[in-house]
Amino acid sequence: MGPGRRRLVLLLPQLGDFDSIEYAQVLVPVLPKLESAGISVLAIGIGQAAGAERFCEFTGFPRDRLLVDAEPQLHRDLGLYPGLGQIGGPWPNLLLMCAGIGSPGTLAEVLRGYTGDRQAPQRIADDETIHAGPLPPIKGSFFARAGGTGFQRPFELATVRLRNMAEVVGHWRTYVPCDDFLTQRGGTFLLDADDSVLYSYLDKGILGFSETMARPLSFLDPFLG
Repeated sequence: MGPGRRRLVLLLPQLGDFDSIEYAQVLVPVLPKLESAGISVLAIGIGQAAGAERFCEFTGFPRDRLLVDAEPQLHRDLGLYPGLGQIGGPWPNLLLMCAGIGSPGTLAEVLRGYTGDRQAPQRIADDETIHAGPLPPIKGSFFARAGGTGFQRPFELATVRLRNMAEVVGHWRTYVPCDDFLTQRGGTFLLDADDSVLYSYLDKGILGFSETMARPLSFLDPFLG
């Protein structure tokens, strides 16, 4: 990542997790701005090389900025939330977390995806066509007719998430070769050139990769000049 530079380090959950893909999609458009500000970026996710290739192809995240590990050892060392672990294995616990149990803020964030958010930016350009099977292709202008432009319209983010889910489900074992760590959450760390921590955030639940989900990268504003 280069010595003597600020570094943004993301500890991602499974590569097929909602949060991992959505975080990458939010981050990709601002990578040139981060580079101009002297901030290097590195993401470390749970998975294997084949999943990393697919993840980067789908999200546009640069492959040379993504490392993968088959087990979340670094996540454990940093004290990141392993997720609910009370009953019957990773799948039941994951479903409980999707229902908001042991995963604060998840249901509110799911709802925000459907209701829209005037404080959040528009996610789908008017001239963009989004393929979110099983739905037919949807033009971005559909959301403009339904709610306007310049902000996150009703069902817009939910449609993006449906597209992400269709991608992961269609290539499940590429993204998630092992189900053992489905509930593991991630974290965000911004380090200064001297390795001091300028900012950190530890995920508390599913769809909670930022403390400001309407604008997930707002923590970077003070460092972008």
